[in-house]
Amino acid sequence: MMEIRVTNRAGVEGRRGDRYELTRAIRLLGRRLELRSFSLVPEHLNRAEGYRGAVAVALPLVLAIAMGRSEWGWAVYAAFWTCLCDVPGPDWLRRRLLAIFVIGGSVVAFVGSWAASIAPHSGMLVGPLLVFLVTLGAGRLKFGGLVGTLSSVVAVVAIGFPHDLAAAFRLSAAFFAGSAWSYVLITLLWRIDAFDPLRRASRAVSARLLDMADYLAGLHDHPHRDEHWHSDHAEHRRAVRLAIDRFREVLVRFEGEPGPATVAQRELAAAETMFGALLALDQACIDRWGTIDERSALADACRDAVANWCASQRRWSPTETPLAQARATMRGVQAKVTADAFQGCAVAFGSALALLSDRDGNLQVDPAEPPSDVGTGGRSPLAMLQQGLRQAGGLVMVYYAAATFGLGYPYWAAMAVIVVLQGGVRVTWARCLERILGSLLGGLMAHALPLLGGGPIVPALAAVTLTAITMALRSVNYTIFVMFLTMLFVLVTDMLHPGVGIASARVIDNIVGSIAALLAVFAFRPDFGPPLPRRIEDGISANRRYGEAVESNQPIAVIEAARRAAGRASVEAEIAAHDLGGWLHRLFRREADLAALRDMRNVAGHAAMAWHASIGKRRAGA
Repeated sequence: MMEIRVTNRAGVEGRRGDRYELTRAIRLLGRRLELRSFSLVPEHLNRAEGYRGAVAVALPLVLAIAMGRSEWGWAVYAAFWTCLCDVPGPDWLRRRLLAIFVIGGSVVAFVGSWAASIAPHSGMLVGPLLVFLVTLGAGRLKFGGLVGTLSSVVAVVAIGFPHDLAAAFRLSAAFFAGSAWSYVLITLLWRIDAFDPLRRASRAVSARLLDMADYLAGLHDHPHRDEHWHSDHAEHRRAVRLAIDRFREVLVRFEGEPGPATVAQRELAAAETMFGALLALDQACIDRWGTIDERSALADACRDAVANWCASQRRWSPTETPLAQARATMRGVQAKVTADAFQGCAVAFGSALALLSDRDGNLQVDPAEPPSDVGTGGRSPLAMLQQGLRQAGGLVMVYYAAATFGLGYPYWAAMAVIVVLQGGVRVTWARCLERILGSLLGGLMAHALPLLGGGPIVPALAAVTLTAITMALRSVNYTIFVMFLTMLFVLVTDMLHPGVGIASARVIDNIVGSIAALLAVFAFRPDFGPPLPRRIEDGISANRRYGEAVESNQPIAVIEAARRAAGRASVEAEIAAHDLGGWLHRLFRREADLAALRDMRNVAGHAAMAWHASIGKRRAGA
């Protein structure tokens, strides 16, 4: 067997050890959760955001406790929500969206609190109407989805605190003070690198590519798991595709930005190139195509190349050295393997490594294609109208349930409707389950909070600590985020508005709100999209067109367009197989669909092999 040495000791040996094994185990859990449309992205743990969020909440919390005025609790909530509103993007975009939230949220808080006091039960009318208007307004903002969501949250919470004109103004002023303080902290006093989300998304992609390459390198003469159907079939392919899509969703926000955004554009192109080569190698391992020696040599080299890329992403590693070593290793493999497909894979990896090494921008890449639901996302005014009606309908259900069953904190249930109902059936179903589970876990843990004692000081320190944890984990996993968020809101509510059974009320209200959101999305023209068999059929057709474009020697631009279309169709089918519609479909034991899904993956793999074989032939001819 040909020997491929590990050339970067810092990069590859650093992968060993307890920390690497832990992160790899977490990514394994993430791949399992992705089967059920739940995400777990440990690379998005952001301690800096956690520390900054803690500082943002600490100041208004101390002032609220010291002044002893409950309405100043709105400054605490406003500071926290403003930190949540800070989304990935260039500084100008973040400042713009945050300013809109600070001003718009203050107006919404005033209108909601005052309008709810005009007449008994007027909140049942004002709440749905105000949320409907906010949803339509936010739909006109590019990348304004989170601004609309949090502004709607402000509206339904303000309605839970009806006040006369003067008191509503004081409540709004407290909100403005807290949100303006967070705005100044985020944009001036404690600025976090705007391009950090890009780097995290890139590291998430490289880590999943490394997991896939690690598995292939460890096969040698052992059979591939995907030779036969199993519950985790094609888990690495799915994980990489989803990570690349998440990377693209972040990158499209930086369109036209220089510097790190240009580097990230090349990293995305390199990741897609590497994934295409690994996809071809993965299929070769499934089919046991080619010799074991060549498969193993190529897999080892691919693994080491991705490991060296991971090493180059660490700030303490020199950027050029690991990538240069990986390129040298890949050239050695290319000279030794004889199969055209394997040579093409080696050439593709070499091209990807060249892109990653290109710090001067000499190599041009096509701009990232934005997903269809980014920003206003191509969502038509009719779609935004439908979304507003869904949320208004969900709120009506919640207010009716609150009046019927006497919910203690109905605005918590209304909040659940807003944050859960943020898309179609697929998103709402996943968010519903995650919020219920997170609320149950957080509510159980919150029952221990009264044991803290220590007057206002110890609970305040606990609230600041919980804020830091919640903000740091907000992009890692929604269930974990809701768990700590529940504990935080229970503790702060108990400090500023003491009551009995707050933790239990939070759990019950979140469950009621989540169920209402799910019912609302079903009630207002639910869009399941094409059925699973149709999505699989579309995926097979798209991958066949990709293969046909390769076989007919179409121009490279046409082949690349066909490859991207095949990737999108494959992702849609993969996700649909494990969302609510796919789960209901599998209840009827449709083995034919599972077989078709495996066929789609094989067609995709064979198309990738054909493409890389053509690359190898062209290189040999040159």
